[in-house]
Amino acid sequence: MEFKTQHASLLTQPQPFDFLSTALALFRFQAQHNLIYKNYLQNLHVNPEEVQALEQIPFLPIEFFKEQEVVTGTFTPETVFYSSGTTLQARSRHLVSSLELYHRVSERIFESFYGPLQDYVVLALLPSYLEQGGSSLVAMVDHFIKRTGQEEEGFYLRNHAQLLQALRQAKTKGKKVLLMGVSYALLDLAEELKGQEDFAGVTVMETGGMKGRRREMIREELHAQLTKGLNVPSIHSEYGMTELLSQGYSKGKGIFWPGYTMRILLRDLNDPFDMSNSTRSSGGINVVDLANVDSCAFIETKDIGRLHPDGSFEVLGRFDNSDIRGCNLLVS
Repeated sequence: MEFKTQHASLLTQPQPFDFLSTALALFRFQAQHNLIYKNYLQNLHVNPEEVQALEQIPFLPIEFFKEQEVVTGTFTPETVFYSSGTTLQARSRHLVSSLELYHRVSERIFESFYGPLQDYVVLALLPSYLEQGGSSLVAMVDHFIKRTGQEEEGFYLRNHAQLLQALRQAKTKGKKVLLMGVSYALLDLAEELKGQEDFAGVTVMETGGMKGRRREMIREELHAQLTKGLNVPSIHSEYGMTELLSQGYSKGKGIFWPGYTMRILLRDLNDPFDMSNSTRSSGGINVVDLANVDSCAFIETKDIGRLHPDGSFEVLGRFDNSDIRGCNLLVS
């Protein structure tokens, strides 16, 4: 559709854009061309033309991605992203018409926080994601690895010796090193090394998720064990999920900053349609993701968070009885 093409171009051009007007235009487009979202709005008796603020937009519960094909318009997907999960859990599905927008947006978000990918060697400990397949995180990291032009292998399952060899080789070249890993895999590495390896200059980034391999931990405990075992001053984090095509990043202490295509809003813990109190101490996290042009850009997650006046946010935990899942969804 012509709107999708124009919208994608707006997100990837170097000039800044007005977030509110762009979000409202996308909302009205999806309210018309996304049948799942259209029916949801009709059942709520919402007239899209009367919506003038982000706080007035009804956010689609994330569970719809498990039960329905949440798509805007008609297209043949280039790829389908699947959430992680066990054989007893339904996996969310996110249909994407083109990987190009996802790659360009995720690259731009990362570089706005960390600088050019060409300065890095990217190493990844993501065994469960690699084994299950269909991971948006793996697709993003694979793109990052290709953009670095590195000679070193990027993905590792449980072969720590080879990973450490690649890390040492990268440091001899004067390259920055980014080590991204699912929480339990980084803990395995930290317990093996016991602070004996020189990780100076290495950015360690956890993407969350114990995947049933270890007990769930609060962030402070997880990061304390990782900083000690990996001998680094702080642990970085990525906030993302299958149902989103944009990411947020934390450089420490669990304070996340959303990417340029994202906004975070908090809803009342007891009333999912009440987003009027922006100063509440905690609430359910709603995400506006302008990169979700093929699906729905307005997602009601199962995360509980805290929003700061400067736009940064924290993830405090999850609603009761919701799936334990990543990325970076730790139970408080």
